[in-house]
Amino acid sequence: MSTSARRKSADTGTTGRGGSAPGTNTGAERKGSTGGTDRTGGRDRTAKKAKKAAEGAEKAADSEGSATNAAVTEGTSAPAAGTGMTERQRTIGFLVCLVTIVLAILDLQIVSAATVPIVRDLDPEHGVDKIPWLVSSFALASAAMLPLYGKLCDVLGPKRVFTGAIATFLVGSALCGAAQSMGQLIAARALQGLGGGGLMSVTMVVIAHLKGPGEKGGKGNNLGGVVAGGGMAVGPWIGGLLADHAGWRWIFYVNLPIGVAVLAASAFALKLPERPVRRPIDYAGAALVAAFACSLLLVTDWGGQEYAWTSPVIAGLLLTSAATLALFLWRQTRAPEPVLPLSLFRVPELRLGFAIQGLVGASMMCAIYYVLVYLQVARGIGSSSAGLYLLPMAAGMTAVGILSGRLTDRGWSARTFTISGTATTALAFVALSTTGPDTSLWLIRAELLLFGAGFGQLVGQLILLVQDAAPRHQLGIATTGVRFFQTLGSALGTAVFGTVLARLYAADGPGGGIGSLARLTGRARTDGVEAFVSAMDVVFWGAAAVMAVGVMLALRLPRSGTRPGTSIPERAREEQPVAA
Repeated sequence: MSTSARRKSADTGTTGRGGSAPGTNTGAERKGSTGGTDRTGGRDRTAKKAKKAAEGAEKAADSEGSATNAAVTEGTSAPAAGTGMTERQRTIGFLVCLVTIVLAILDLQIVSAATVPIVRDLDPEHGVDKIPWLVSSFALASAAMLPLYGKLCDVLGPKRVFTGAIATFLVGSALCGAAQSMGQLIAARALQGLGGGGLMSVTMVVIAHLKGPGEKGGKGNNLGGVVAGGGMAVGPWIGGLLADHAGWRWIFYVNLPIGVAVLAASAFALKLPERPVRRPIDYAGAALVAAFACSLLLVTDWGGQEYAWTSPVIAGLLLTSAATLALFLWRQTRAPEPVLPLSLFRVPELRLGFAIQGLVGASMMCAIYYVLVYLQVARGIGSSSAGLYLLPMAAGMTAVGILSGRLTDRGWSARTFTISGTATTALAFVALSTTGPDTSLWLIRAELLLFGAGFGQLVGQLILLVQDAAPRHQLGIATTGVRFFQTLGSALGTAVFGTVLARLYAADGPGGGIGSLARLTGRARTDGVEAFVSAMDVVFWGAAAVMAVGVMLALRLPRSGTRPGTSIPERAREEQPVAA
């Protein structure tokens, strides 16, 4: 065959394959030992043709993407790939999620500020003994539902679970407001907690699915975390205002119009993926983990308060916790669709992220609770005024949370913020451990601002870290797992730090518990305040050590991995969801 024939054959073979890569040449190039130069030239021309074809396809894709973007910009009618939602719907969806988080956090916090009028109205003789159950019933029901909510999101789709949780929460809120006895109120709070467990955790799953194609960063997660942290800081203050000026029932009734608006907006805006293939749900595993969480929370709530740590009740609860945990772990190794797959803990980002979130939960409650106790007991500041001292903390969380979100959009990793956030929080605890009976109140405000700067880097970034590393079919489980471990960490931290504080005060104080400190006068009060402040400083040192462990865990996070914010759209495109 002549040289020109071989060239023609090579060119024809290349174009006939639609611009395939070199090396897919015809048999004319493989024939004969002569014409090696011609074969090399044929391969060069083949490579050029393939390159031109690839450039043409890329330009066509760019043109198509530009047309889609223009449609979204001009009319906001073109749905974003992977979500089936317009830009306007996504914006409304983000706002719905933020309002839902506000409902969840405020309702958990503001009740503590209204306990006195509630007891005075419903049961002035024996209601004081039932006050702890107002908070415990909500917390127990909420924690028990968290693992199941995650699995339901992965099986049924997040929108159905989201609306179901809000509806349950609203029914519970209405019954709380209409309660005529402490028993009715506690039962309604438990029902409210069943829905409240999904408000925070499932909302984060929804935010993950609201990301557009190729969207970077964790803006939604950061804003959600900031709103959650701010709600923890200002919740007691808002509760006091409502109780003083509108009546305690409006603490619950105010949820109704807001919740109905959220349901209406979500019905219009949220077009989230459903799962066309139904999978079994491990209800036995969900019951076991709920029993474990409830018994452990009761230990932390009752131990050293209602019952001695060595009492048969606490011992029985500890045995129940250990037994149900062992049965739960055994069940997860055998269930076809486990509610909390143990395989998640083989992913370093998830394993370490869960642990760090638990430590953050323990230390955050310590910072909020004991600073408020110090201000009221040692400095004589009223409860409403003491709540205002948490505003610098909320401001720090808001500012740093927004800043970290923007830096994440520019390529900063969640690992960086996790390391920086845990280190900043540890430093803030060290500063608080130097607090004395006469420490400047402005210095305390500055230390709380530093706390906010630390927590603001953590509350949203840890969720982003976990979501980006989670397998796409287990996104709901991984996200609710973050909240679950935070709940357990908060309960354990409150119990451990509270026990340390009480025992140190009992050893050095003038006698009686910390609650009797406000009634002391003269030298006895001075000694009591000094003993309390000394014990509190030890607690803050312990919290600093807890966050130092968090720093070490954060340093073990992998440097490489999924670029923040890119995994969710890829999951959506791979799943090819059915919009709801």
